[in-house]
Amino acid sequence: MKSIVLVGFPGSGKSTVGRRLASRLSLPFYDTDSYFEEKYRITVSDFFAKYGENFFRICEKSVLEELLSFPPCVIAAGGGTPCYFNSMELINGSALSVYIRLSPKSLFERLSHSRKVRPLLSGKSPEELLAYIEEVLPQREIFYTQAALCVKGENMDVNVLVDSVQKLLL
Repeated sequence: MKSIVLVGFPGSGKSTVGRRLASRLSLPFYDTDSYFEEKYRITVSDFFAKYGENFFRICEKSVLEELLSFPPCVIAAGGGTPCYFNSMELINGSALSVYIRLSPKSLFERLSHSRKVRPLLSGKSPEELLAYIEEVLPQREIFYTQAALCVKGENMDVNVLVDSVQKLLL
């Protein structure tokens, strides 16, 4: 059994789906951002503000490597995690990757109503947020679409996802 790593843009539902997937497969669940915050004893937002994005990405890669060394589990990767330092290659080399794909409009709706603080999105007006999604999503999809399994995030049936994942793991 391999670990399963969920990738996708912020707001795509990786953590929510990951918890349910882990529960259905009787595996532990980890969120890279939560694990990062526990390990470094600082919120991702505060780390970003204090040390900048580049240093965050270096530390984030270390967190990913650590989680991939664990016994089989389900990991929700941060939205940018697969896009730096050959991380998507690392993920695909040691785990089953799943891209939860949503349209820019769906991501905008979800992120507009999200209570979670996301450093790269905070302080943006609705127009700026939509423009950011429309600009950055295509850049990140170059990495996300390297996943072994791509699933449509809108109205996703987690039971269907679990069945698809189990077939790929057999």
